[in-house]
Amino acid sequence: MPTWIAVVLLVVLALLFTVGSFVGTMAFKPRRHGEVKGQPYESGVKPTGDARGRQVVRFYLVAMLFLVFDLELAFLYPWALYFNAVSDRLFLFVEIVVFLGILLVGYFYAWRKGALDWNK
Repeated sequence: MPTWIAVVLLVVLALLFTVGSFVGTMAFKPRRHGEVKGQPYESGVKPTGDARGRQVVRFYLVAMLFLVFDLELAFLYPWALYFNAVSDRLFLFVEIVVFLGILLVGYFYAWRKGALDWNK
């Protein structure tokens, strides 16, 4: 038996599952339409105004800063896994201290500029 048969079988099963999910949801979904069903849901409160209104820029700034600092934490996980596997731990420790130092400088810069001040 060739070794690639398992890969082909996995791809076929994945495609069948995907197509089956789409066909199943289209076949068994409820088909109720009406005025209430077409309204947007806002935690049980009647919607007021237009959903495409202007937003405060500070929201986007805080969201982007959160993403930047949150994604930087994703780099700490592989570093922590690799830390026990390597013999030169001092180099890795210095490397992560420099990395966190750069992050801390960026954090204090954003704080000093008032990017984290929501009431500004």
